Amino acid sequence: MKKSYVYILKCSDQTYYTGVTSNLEKRILEHEIGKHVTSYTFSRRPIELVYYAEFSDIRIAIEWEKQLKKWSRSKKEALIRRNYGELSNLSKKKFQ
Repeated sequence: MKKSYVYILKCSDQTYYTGVTSNLEKRILEHEIGKHVTSYTFSRRPIELVYYAEFSDIRIAIEWEKQLKKWSRSKKEALIRRNYGELSNLSKKKFQ
């Protein structure tokens, strides 16, 4: 079965970009060289790969990407740091 990857890039403006691909090395290179002028990362280069996960099912990879895109910056940063214990705390809503 073909592998798929979900990845997070840190852009030069300190924002994060989340994507999914079946060829991680090729896709990162495309981001780095600015192959797609309309892409989010084009004007935010250089970029840095800060996280990726490998999947054997593209459908699961796409679902993971969709979930990550909804996460807050602090929750993404906890994932990037591999601080999994923080993730559940960052998911809880704060009531005043």
